[in-house]
Amino acid sequence: MGLLKWLDREDVRTRIKEFVRPVYRLFRNKKVNFVLKLVIVALLFYAIYQQVFAKENVDELWDAFVSRFDWEHAHWIIIAFILMPINWGLETLKWQVLVRRVEEVPFLRAFKGIFLGIALSVFTPNRIGEYGGRILVVKPENNWRTVVATLVSSFSQLVALLSLGMVGFVYFSNAYLSVEGYLAAGTALLGVSLILLMLISYYNVNLAIPIFKKIPYLRRFVKHMEVLEDYTARELSYSLFYAILRYGVYTLQYYLILRFFDINAPFIAGVSGIATIFLLQTSVPLPAVADLFVRSEVALYIWGFFGDNDINILASTFGLWILNIIIPALLGMVFILTVNITRSLGVKDETEKESETN
Repeated sequence: MGLLKWLDREDVRTRIKEFVRPVYRLFRNKKVNFVLKLVIVALLFYAIYQQVFAKENVDELWDAFVSRFDWEHAHWIIIAFILMPINWGLETLKWQVLVRRVEEVPFLRAFKGIFLGIALSVFTPNRIGEYGGRILVVKPENNWRTVVATLVSSFSQLVALLSLGMVGFVYFSNAYLSVEGYLAAGTALLGVSLILLMLISYYNVNLAIPIFKKIPYLRRFVKHMEVLEDYTARELSYSLFYAILRYGVYTLQYYLILRFFDINAPFIAGVSGIATIFLLQTSVPLPAVADLFVRSEVALYIWGFFGDNDINILASTFGLWILNIIIPALLGMVFILTVNITRSLGVKDETEKESETN
């Protein structure tokens, strides 16, 4: 809190503005826009290289995929691939419902923003790049309010992940982990309490405003958060509905890939195991690349109940990551090359500045 008060001092804010002013002028140069794109593409390729091509057992994972890709098994992976745009299409609809209160964003432009966010999230901690990518498709004056809308969209997905994940975890732990009765009951009670708390918080998301008003440095951002008061229960319900649908599509993709790699878990057991993995993964906020490692370790334990082929288990997790993160990120990279990053951030280039002066 002491740091926030220090940042709120008038002399400190003046010094920050003096420091930022030359940086702002630099951003008006068109060459900076090109350099930013170059840096983003380089970071994206580096992150992908580190997690795909530099992976120790990448050859074994690739061999596992090739050996299974035949007429008997290919349909599993093909259906999972077809579901990929549906997965991100539902994310687009979920975000569209909420960002509409800020700016009317057509579906295709919103879809582009989603893929821009995926590309930036691959190499940023806690996937904060998702917010940066989405503000590139709205007007600069709406950037901060778009971030708020995106936070609510992420919150709706978190509610779906934790709620359904807790249900799956309770089922899987009772069926396969030999949990004592009292412990199972306690876990179920905790799960119900968590779900209720999440739902209450979600449908009263506007209560974040008075909290921000009490924190000196954050008080200035309250004007951007006023959009929270505009959301109706209907809009929040639609967003949550799309989040649940997306969760179902993502779960189905994972199950199909498991079947492709000959991990023959019964459907209910498979779905509950996937829910458990998602729950544990979501509980530890990590960048997308580290997220793969955590999910792989958990997957080895969960799917170990249905098979002992570690390579196939890792390949299924790796395949899901490639399908839903890397392929969309590469498409997002193409979109990055088509946007004016500095202009989207509200920085006018030198040509525009001169024309306004004249």
